[in-house]
Amino acid sequence: MPHKQSAVNKDMTVLDVVSRYRETEAVFHAYDARAGECICCRALFDRLEDVSARYNLDIDEFLNDLESAIIRHADDKTSLKELL
Repeated sequence: MPHKQSAVNKDMTVLDVVSRYRETEAVFHAYDARAGECICCRALFDRLEDVSARYNLDIDEFLNDLESAIIRHADDKTSLKELL
């Protein structure tokens, strides 16, 4: 079975992710409470792996949450096109 390519990976920066997938902003904001500060404000140029290490976040959960937001957004766009 072929492995599905992920939209995000641990080597991308916060800026890479947010600029490509605006819908992920909500995920970063949800993680702000765990981090104790605004991730987009303080770690915009940091790799996701470094962000997760700095704020003691589970990297797999973090990446899955970002990926889920992207998939939900794509599904919403598909549903909207079907309605039109």
